[in-house]
Amino acid sequence: MNSYFVDLHVHIGRTEKGAPVKISGSRDLTFYNIAKEASERKGIEVIGIIDCQSPAVQEEIMHYLDIGEMVEQEGGGIRYNRTTVLLGSEIEVRDPGLGPAHLLAYLPTIADMRDFTEWMRPHMKNVGLSSQRIYVPARSLQEEVVGRGGLLVPAHIFTPYKSVFGSGATKLAQMLDPDKVAAVELGLSADTEMASCLSELDRYTFVTNSDAHSLGKIGREYNRMEMAAPSFNELKLALARAEGRRVTANYGLNPRLGKYHRTYCDSCESVLDETAIAVDRCLYCGSVKIVRGVLDRIRAMSDRQEAQIADHHPPYHFQVPLEYIPGLGKKKLQAMLDRFGTEMNILHRASRDEIREAAGEDIASAIMRAREGTLVLEAGGGGRYGKVSMKRS
Repeated sequence: MNSYFVDLHVHIGRTEKGAPVKISGSRDLTFYNIAKEASERKGIEVIGIIDCQSPAVQEEIMHYLDIGEMVEQEGGGIRYNRTTVLLGSEIEVRDPGLGPAHLLAYLPTIADMRDFTEWMRPHMKNVGLSSQRIYVPARSLQEEVVGRGGLLVPAHIFTPYKSVFGSGATKLAQMLDPDKVAAVELGLSADTEMASCLSELDRYTFVTNSDAHSLGKIGREYNRMEMAAPSFNELKLALARAEGRRVTANYGLNPRLGKYHRTYCDSCESVLDETAIAVDRCLYCGSVKIVRGVLDRIRAMSDRQEAQIADHHPPYHFQVPLEYIPGLGKKKLQAMLDRFGTEMNILHRASRDEIREAAGEDIASAIMRAREGTLVLEAGGGGRYGKVSMKRS
């Protein structure tokens, strides 16, 4: 069994011809550029590229397969250099009486994804764009994905906009067949301890992913998985915790850095005080225009007084991405990449002395403190990310 770094949620901003896919995504976030960034700079060995249901994206995939720069992987997925690309799609559902939610669908091959696109086409206004609403029941979509040998994962399950628990429902079974959910994506503002306050989630494997809208954000959250090979079939086994395959670690932002961690007032732009568990009005200006944060949403839904982490849930490591490290500019980062090869090597393998030689004592100290979890964090909320400080806690 081998260990792999895995990020399963990266968006495509544009096609190489400039056609929009994810409107809010960076223009250079193309299928090829994502694969190249993951392999050569990030060190992510399995990358899930969302928006592969777009016909224009599928044309690009076929081009790289035809010229031999990419190859279909045995067991599912597409191989580029040191990275396997898994083909995914983020889809919005909204059942009667429920709010909107995003679901992630992964399929083994490009042929499977093209067939899935044709099934979705009459039920969606524009199948070429990312995260579009599909006008079928959520369970019908789930049946189609699972019936095609695919995996269905609720996306960023607690975030206040367009997630199963953040805006869609209060119980998973209100929207989906619980027996046909492959895993649960925690999102940038939650971790294993927070999710473990809900007993219905105990049975599922937790994954945490970047939801990247730019190349630099790839790998800001990721997982370590034990698999025999980097392929779709092996991922399926790992999520099911079958035949010795499993997720061995989640690496994510401390939830305090997530932009939806705390409840936020849309009128006075205040992040509400840590002591406020549940509020209907802003504590500062009295406005009712508040966005419920992930922490407060979980507290309101929880059926436990304290988290009870299931034995099969691996450690959740608070990972501060390199872009958050104070004082680490492009030149110093490039110097470290020139020496250590990938960001995963810098974050996990390089010693303090080696980092000091490449980028100086301040950067070495910050990265070591990030590994130890001793950097001071300012909580995020209302769409604003938290901040990292070099002050001592």
